[in-house]
Amino acid sequence: MRPTAGAKSLRASRLRLPRVPINDFTINVATVNGSGSASSNTIVAKTIFRMGVPITPKNLFPSNIAGLPTWFLMRVSEKGYQCRSGRHDVTVAMNAATAVDDIADLAPGGVLFIDESIPAAKSIERTDIAVHLVPFAKIAKEYAPDVRLRKLLANMVYVGVLTEMLGFDHDTVMSVVAEQFSGKEKVVKLNQDVVNAGIAHAREHCDASSVEFKIEARNLTQGKMFIEGNTAAAIGCLMGGCTFCGWYPITPSSSLCEDFISLAKKHRIDAGTGKQNFAAVQAEDELASLGLVLGAGWAGARSMTATAGPGISLMAEFAGFGYYAEIPGVVFDVQRVGPSTGMPTRTQQGDLSLCVNLSHGDTGHIVLIPAGPEELYEISAQAFDIAEKYQTPVFVLTDLDMGMNNWMSDRFEYPKGGFDRGKVLTAEQLKKVEDYGRYKDEDGDGIPYRTLPGTHHPKAPYFTRGSGHDEYAGYTEKSPAYIKVIDRIARKIAGSVVDLPKPVIGGDESAEIGIIHYGSTMYAVEEARDILAENGVKTRDMRVRSVPLHDEVVEFVNSCNVVYVAEQNRDGQLADLIRLKTPGSAGKIKKALYYAGMPMAAAPVVDAIMADVKEPAHV
Repeated sequence: MRPTAGAKSLRASRLRLPRVPINDFTINVATVNGSGSASSNTIVAKTIFRMGVPITPKNLFPSNIAGLPTWFLMRVSEKGYQCRSGRHDVTVAMNAATAVDDIADLAPGGVLFIDESIPAAKSIERTDIAVHLVPFAKIAKEYAPDVRLRKLLANMVYVGVLTEMLGFDHDTVMSVVAEQFSGKEKVVKLNQDVVNAGIAHAREHCDASSVEFKIEARNLTQGKMFIEGNTAAAIGCLMGGCTFCGWYPITPSSSLCEDFISLAKKHRIDAGTGKQNFAAVQAEDELASLGLVLGAGWAGARSMTATAGPGISLMAEFAGFGYYAEIPGVVFDVQRVGPSTGMPTRTQQGDLSLCVNLSHGDTGHIVLIPAGPEELYEISAQAFDIAEKYQTPVFVLTDLDMGMNNWMSDRFEYPKGGFDRGKVLTAEQLKKVEDYGRYKDEDGDGIPYRTLPGTHHPKAPYFTRGSGHDEYAGYTEKSPAYIKVIDRIARKIAGSVVDLPKPVIGGDESAEIGIIHYGSTMYAVEEARDILAENGVKTRDMRVRSVPLHDEVVEFVNSCNVVYVAEQNRDGQLADLIRLKTPGSAGKIKKALYYAGMPMAAAPVVDAIMADVKEPAHV
């Protein structure tokens, strides 16, 4: 590993990225939870998107009551980067409680728009930023004598100020405002008038030359859409043939089930009777929800639930039952910060080890790990095929950042082909089977044949046991019979790798430095690789998309001199799984970790690699 001298300048700069003021900067809107800023933030993000410029918005909100701080971060990037390493470029400060910190978080050369009534606005000492005092509340007051409405409209004033100062297209802004409040003509006109008032104020009182950051129209978002990750997964469930949802609300997974139920009410309608042909049950807790899912799966329905880490913990008993009794079902884990209650509205990747081995005793579950809305859609649908083919609970790992934020996405493709229901015997097929045993391995692949309730044949019924059972589903405590079943299940799960999503490999094939990552960490790694390349450090990367791990992971590790595993948890859970998979290469595997609860940026990955890079002898 001998990077060029560029590595030295990168370290000396403390990872400050070069300033590119056109279509490559961050906007931070600091407000108060419950202040109605969601609409104005959405309008800004959609306006930039409609101008053809990629943007990634992230809503950082508190888990407690209204009145606490909330931030809405928008990364504008023609390359599609999602988080900015370092501080913000443009800040709209509307929360007095956080104003001092919000000002400090501005990068040198940044721009601050701050409500003039905030105390911190009167004593700003920074001379390396452009400061604009704006009477947001006073302007809104002219349009709304009601205090509550005035607070809402103050947010629309900032939309107008940014429109003028950052160069938003006026017609686009107005059309997005109309769309946001469609069906309410008076509300649309009122909000458009307030936006125009913000524009007029900025034009008269703010120095546009002090703001170098601008949005210039491009054609980079044509054919794309904004969609929340949980919604993408819900559509995948619909397309995957799901007809049952058993769930219990928990942040940040609730909208996944809510969206699926809403979609199913519209699309899961029997053409002949006009009745719904799906069911959704809100259980009393997460353990019960998985019990419902397994009951439906046992009966032949494609079933799912969605939860977060605390719910996964509660599901352990039924997860082991589904594994041992071999019942299909799909469990979505929209991960958040733990342990215990942790930080419910912050993101993390801390449940990988938990999901892989959930339950007491020897278990090893199938875990699917999509990244981005397209894969959330595709892999969510695929999960039901895998669950039924291998007759087991399948876990789909996403996270709060991916699940609750809006993402720019390509249009989803309609699925081709039918469903893979696996080894399900009909009554006619049972007539040809001389010695049927529910848990027998007839084909040598570890997957037994199953029957569904209502199959009219005397061989079809069997007891489904979570206690010791033999190949014929009979109760037993005989060691050889137990070992035969449990070893077959392990062989079945190990063999499932042929149907699981393969790793995605990218980067410079000649590079000796490798980066392995998964899920939403993909976006940080993409930018980190570009930063490293610009400074003479070549890398290649592999994104893992499922457990059990593919043999390609071993090949990738063996082909690199050193491998950094980038993930959003404290202990490096994927790195530990890879070390178990590649025991002879464990010494070359290092961890690049970030677990502060915010979406991971490029800096932790770059820092971890650069900390180990040795300077060339001639430097």
